[in-house]
Amino acid sequence: MSARHPAAPGDDATLLGPRLRALRDAPVEGISRRTLLRRSLGLGVGMLLAEGIVGSIAFLWNVAGGALAKVRIGTLEDLVASNPGIPILDGFPVYVPQAKAFVVVADPKLGRFLPGIDERGEGLLNVRALSQRCPHLGCRPNPCIEDYWFHCPCHQSRYDRLGIKPAGTAYGPAERSMDRFAVEVDADGVLTIDTSHVALGPLPIPLGQPGVIAPRVPNGCA
Repeated sequence: MSARHPAAPGDDATLLGPRLRALRDAPVEGISRRTLLRRSLGLGVGMLLAEGIVGSIAFLWNVAGGALAKVRIGTLEDLVASNPGIPILDGFPVYVPQAKAFVVVADPKLGRFLPGIDERGEGLLNVRALSQRCPHLGCRPNPCIEDYWFHCPCHQSRYDRLGIKPAGTAYGPAERSMDRFAVEVDADGVLTIDTSHVALGPLPIPLGQPGVIAPRVPNGCA
């Protein structure tokens, strides 16, 4: 009669009973946790990609269509009437929230907008629409009633009332002037801002040189 040897530690056939072996060898129904996790991750990534594509299409449609980005402001008289107490006719910038822009009369002596199209927002129609975003890091500069200049509250960049950045670190870290939107004025003097067309602001100009308007008082709103 032969002696019975103890089962080796790795001998599954000896350690597992018939029922346990049957369960081990039986095919797994459904999906494993690993497969489920992979499919869940794939679904999540797919949803994120779909959202990004939809957002990009919406943005491109908005820019390409143009009509959705155009904001009707009205005449200069309408602008003054809707902003009582703000010296718009003296050349002080006024904020227009629906366009996220500041509107400012270039030459107050004319007293009106000029009909036409100004694709680069240079002020050819006696009006300039300035983006509310500071060219430095995107904060919103605010016009100061004391000096008629824009003052950025975040990093102290300053611009004249038409959005021109004076040269020099004394006027803050922004490397260019405020950006401008394209504008159009019809035959009735109605101003429309096209926020889908943005022209980058020009390089800074030394204070005292043509192209930059001196502040009414030094260090206004300091």
